[in-house]
Amino acid sequence: MPRLLLLLTLIALGGCATVNGSHDPRDPFEGFNRGVYAFNSDFDNKVAKPVAEGYQKVVPQTARTGVSNFFSNLDDVIVLVNDVLQLKGAKAASDFSRLAWNTTAGLFGLIDVATPMGLPKHNEDFGQTLGYWGVPSGPYLVLPFLGPSDFRDGTGDLVDYTQVDQLNRIKPYHPTRLAVEALGAVNTRTNLLRASNLLDQAALDPYIFMREAYFQRRRSEIYDGNPPLPDFGGDEGLPPDDPPDVGNP
Repeated sequence: MPRLLLLLTLIALGGCATVNGSHDPRDPFEGFNRGVYAFNSDFDNKVAKPVAEGYQKVVPQTARTGVSNFFSNLDDVIVLVNDVLQLKGAKAASDFSRLAWNTTAGLFGLIDVATPMGLPKHNEDFGQTLGYWGVPSGPYLVLPFLGPSDFRDGTGDLVDYTQVDQLNRIKPYHPTRLAVEALGAVNTRTNLLRASNLLDQAALDPYIFMREAYFQRRRSEIYDGNPPLPDFGGDEGLPPDDPPDVGNP
């Protein structure tokens, strides 16, 4: 359901006019985005966060770590596919080994045996792949339930989910699939409890804080943690994540 909302939102915004008074050219739909952000925050405060806090209180740390490892292992399939699409041979070899070791010796990913072996967790997705090959980010977009994104990354998430995510091997709306996806959502929110508490305490305008944090994180991910220095030549309107040269993976 969240991914259907993502698709519908992308289609709907395709015909939206720019919101008057937006101060950041990367965020032309700021009025809409703030409305969705307020909806997400309300849902989070009333539903998602209390459930996550209850999960954290009831489920032992060892079990929560195993759940996080399991979903991280599923994500490594997406990482590996996008390594290949970005022609990152060394990373692809490392992530293939990581996936193989954690799936077998790590009992389907419940135990992370790969990291101590020198096979670290990487982060690649189809949004990064599109950025690597020169697709611009497009306008900033806050998606219902899913949070910060943009047109490129929203499309990338949809491709990863429908074409690569291993949960799609289970029939839609099957009880097992619904249970696993619900557990994944609760686990993800639980892992973000500390960060969200810091956000509430530190930010004068949480919306802007979240937007800038999103831009910086995605820029860093596209450049594999080594983004170029910002251009102070006055091109404030340029997107924050101009992709790297394709010839230099």
